[in-house]
Amino acid sequence: MTYQPVSEATLPETCDLLIEARYVVPVQPHGVVLDHHAVAIRGGEILAVLPIAEARARFEAKETVSRPEAALIPGLINAHCHNPMTLMRGVADDLPLKQWLQDHIWPIEGAVMGPEFVADGIELAIAEMLRGGTTCCNENYFFPDVQAATYKRHGFRARVGLPVIDFPTAWAKSDDEYFDRAGEVHDQWRHDTLIATAFAPHAPYTVSDENFERIRMLADQLDLPVHLHTHETAQEVQQSQQKHGQRPIARLDRLGLINDRLIAVHMTQLTDAEIALCAERGVNVVHCPESNLKLASGFCPVHRLVHAGVNVAIGTDGCASNNDLDMFGEMRTAALLAKAVFDAASALRAATLGSAKAMGFDHLVGSIESGKQADLTCVALSALETQPLHHVLSQLVYATGRHQVSDVWIAGRAKLRDRILVDMDIDALIANARQWRERIGAVK
Repeated sequence: MTYQPVSEATLPETCDLLIEARYVVPVQPHGVVLDHHAVAIRGGEILAVLPIAEARARFEAKETVSRPEAALIPGLINAHCHNPMTLMRGVADDLPLKQWLQDHIWPIEGAVMGPEFVADGIELAIAEMLRGGTTCCNENYFFPDVQAATYKRHGFRARVGLPVIDFPTAWAKSDDEYFDRAGEVHDQWRHDTLIATAFAPHAPYTVSDENFERIRMLADQLDLPVHLHTHETAQEVQQSQQKHGQRPIARLDRLGLINDRLIAVHMTQLTDAEIALCAERGVNVVHCPESNLKLASGFCPVHRLVHAGVNVAIGTDGCASNNDLDMFGEMRTAALLAKAVFDAASALRAATLGSAKAMGFDHLVGSIESGKQADLTCVALSALETQPLHHVLSQLVYATGRHQVSDVWIAGRAKLRDRILVDMDIDALIANARQWRERIGAVK
């Protein structure tokens, strides 16, 4: 018998993980659903998206996960949240924004906010987000050093806000201290693969011109986004006109902040001219429909923003004003509120690639493409409540709940497997949340 050497070209490629699904929804190209496809992953990165039969022939995988009745989608991305406030879920419901914030939220925060509160709230939020298919968030709260360390410890992708507000808090007592501490946190995390930072001035009504000017200068120098609540309520706009003689967007434009670094959250009060300015300057808008509905803040004009060419992302806001971190619910509400232009495919895109773009992460995540990080969510579509299955995208947005998320990966690492959290103790999280209920209840 003559020995025939095997050509290297015929040897299968190795990969760490091969995920096979009935449907793969890459988001990019828009509206596409791939039937019987697989995603090959190595070193936390997507190598290829291809038919299952071809994947099996091409790759030798260390692990294969087969989900024959599920859809694989990019991990959902929550473009605006206050995750430590998960511990304040429901403490002051059914109130307008100003009363909710000034009479309830700020006093509670003044009594309990600190490193322990922030770490425990974020840990609870991470568990909730993973069980709901969310793999990345845009965080906006105090103690960003603790936030970053907690997200990193759990392998969760996040952009952490560096807070600036015009009054003392447990995090900082003066303007200079806010900026000094912001610089320290940014320097510590600037080269991390999972954690990034952004400036997070609270809102136009709580930040001075001088501090906005410092933020603009530093954001330019450090190449950082600016994550800001603005045009959230009619009252905010009216107060700005009274105090500054300008609407908030006009004031921000005067201060040099209306540009492609701005992540503008809520934006319920907009004129056509303001929308055109945002489109021209590349401003990203984060739509938080359920929080805005619950606080009676108004309606973000998504249809006008999209028609103008503005990138629209989706966020939940905090659990104190939502009261959950359910991005499936948020997608559905966003689609129903803006039906003229926001079909199912567009809602899913806003909650993935649109949110990634707003955060400056679209080169890393937000779609299932070769070269991107393997942040992925698997959604079971076999349940009675999703039968019959005529259109996958419609089903995902209009008839799917977060309880149908079966598996989640971040950078190719399993974080949820068959509905079971990896390396997180649910019983301990629940017990800890209950002791915080007692501590916060004593303040109220």
